[in-house]
Amino acid sequence: MKKALKIAIITLTILAIILVVIYLTIFILAKQKKIFINKWFVDEKISTIGVDVSSYQANINMNKLKEQNIKFIYIKATEGSQKYDDRFAENWKNAKNAELLSGAYHFFSFDSEGKTQAENFIKIVGTDIKGRLIPTVDIEYYGDKKENTPVKENVVKELKAFLETIEEEYGVKPLIYSGCEIYEKYIKGEFDEYKKWISSFYTPLSWNYKDDWYIWQYLNRGELDGYTGGEKYIDLNILNKDKKIEDLII
Repeated sequence: MKKALKIAIITLTILAIILVVIYLTIFILAKQKKIFINKWFVDEKISTIGVDVSSYQANINMNKLKEQNIKFIYIKATEGSQKYDDRFAENWKNAKNAELLSGAYHFFSFDSEGKTQAENFIKIVGTDIKGRLIPTVDIEYYGDKKENTPVKENVVKELKAFLETIEEEYGVKPLIYSGCEIYEKYIKGEFDEYKKWISSFYTPLSWNYKDDWYIWQYLNRGELDGYTGGEKYIDLNILNKDKKIEDLII
């Protein structure tokens, strides 16, 4: 009896050690951005899932996306003070025709005035936004900006100018999209009155971000049917379970 008990204890100890090693390995690989584990923490069947797209996805079938439980879509409209996405008008119209809840987003430039960037967005998006999702500004590093980080005071000033111009035009405060690193450096404490959309691809958002959020971009390598001729992957997003999608509709 004692021998059997001893064997059982040794077996359980070995199993516990194996489980700890597996857990630590997964944790380390996730932190090192070598594996994606976020889908383990998202129930896509019952959650409010959305995508964000640009010309990279080329031909997009909005109805096909809806068939896969996609509830909302953000579409790239503009970038900086002059650039615009050449698929925006097509995607914007098709999303509306498919009755897929949609919003437009702007890719923020660190090298351009915020007001002129907002004017570019307004020019391209126009006034057809009733019943759509609130405008979004996407702030992330590009080019060599991560190595040569822009001065915070300048970024805050121009971003505020962008946001205020958009709010004056559309009567709503835009949504701010960023990753955790950008949020900590430029957004936190400066734009608390704005709703947040935060990306965290390799680990659950709660591991890296503790503040309030509306949307979590949990995967940048999603694969769905309904887009052809371009990028293989599509960004996947989830609405905070404690929020209502109606709060993001104009």
